[in-house]
Amino acid sequence: MSRGLPEGFVVVHPNRGKPVVRGTRAAVVLLLLVSAALVLIVSVGGASAQGGLLAPIQYLFALVYLLIAYFASRWRRGVLPVASGLAVLLAIFALVGGESWFEREHSYFPPMTLNADLLGILTFAIIPVQILLIVFAMRGFNQGWNVEQERPVARRPSPIGGAAA
Repeated sequence: MSRGLPEGFVVVHPNRGKPVVRGTRAAVVLLLLVSAALVLIVSVGGASAQGGLLAPIQYLFALVYLLIAYFASRWRRGVLPVASGLAVLLAIFALVGGESWFEREHSYFPPMTLNADLLGILTFAIIPVQILLIVFAMRGFNQGWNVEQERPVARRPSPIGGAAA
């Protein structure tokens, strides 16, 4: 017996086998990974311009997104509202901070690893990714990834043709 189930029963998750649910999970995990990559690229590419003040927050965002992607890939539905909340926050940060990258082309700014215009474009690219993440995470939350059913174990007929094995 496992999890207090009567003998001869097994727990099944009926919603996890549906193609639309699997697609939603894949989209959520992909969007989380893309978000983490974009945040890391902007963080590393513009580290000299940021002065190191925002780097720990940006790295923490990327780490949390990677952790949420891991749990979402393991069918943990509880992380989806957290991902949506963080996506709103990150979209606001990107919206507010994106324009400042385009103003850093002057010679009196410190040199950066990546071009400032590219960093601005990547920062603004974070916004639609976060909007998609919110949509897919909430869609996944409503799909019932956590629904469990107890079903009897299918018994195979005996090779001799009598009772079940």
